[in-house]
Amino acid sequence: MPQIEDLPAGSSLQRNNLNHQAIEDYLKTIYQLALEETPVSTSRIAAAREVKPGSVTSMIQRLDRLNLVHYEKHYGVTLTEKGEQIALEVIRHHRLIELYLIEALGFEWDEVHEQADILEHVISEKLEERIAAVLNHPTLDPHGDPIPAKDGSMVDLPTQPLDTVSSGERVRVARILDDSDAEMLRYLADIGLTPGATATVLGEVHPHGPLNIVVAGRSQTLGRNYAASVLVETV
Repeated sequence: MPQIEDLPAGSSLQRNNLNHQAIEDYLKTIYQLALEETPVSTSRIAAAREVKPGSVTSMIQRLDRLNLVHYEKHYGVTLTEKGEQIALEVIRHHRLIELYLIEALGFEWDEVHEQADILEHVISEKLEERIAAVLNHPTLDPHGDPIPAKDGSMVDLPTQPLDTVSSGERVRVARILDDSDAEMLRYLADIGLTPGATATVLGEVHPHGPLNIVVAGRSQTLGRNYAASVLVETV
């Protein structure tokens, strides 16, 4: 893990750990938001982290002093090379842990996000490498998200949201967005719409309404909000 230098000394080891965790969480959030639009506004960060804009500004100014982001008022935030490296390492930890919890410990795919959010900050590089080796150096996590390699590279497959697929098309599920939505993940698992599964879009129940799809030979109805979170590739 890249080191975060020059952090102000805390009153205890616990305080310093919280400093590191908060910094890593912000860098990960900025990285993920930047995939949609960059530079990233402080208002988007505040919404994603569910905190007040003033708190975000204070943290971003701190990250700027640590050379982890570039920040200009009224313009937005971008990660520096160092900040991106840390964000990718935390994401690597998170996704490896999710897969390990399922493969080795029997967790369900709707249970692992919360656990990985905690453990991603505390595992050592040695443990990370051992987990990766035991899992045969995977490139995808249980939800189809790419796992960054040690050098930060990731697989990049062309996909589209299921709700944009034309009627009659047959697709394969590649990835589920928002793996923190346990209710959605349980529903998708119940109907068999998980990474690797194939489905055929029959059309809308009514204009701009839920989709009728066929999965594993059974007709299913999928709400638009869930369909937008299912990324697919045409087969």
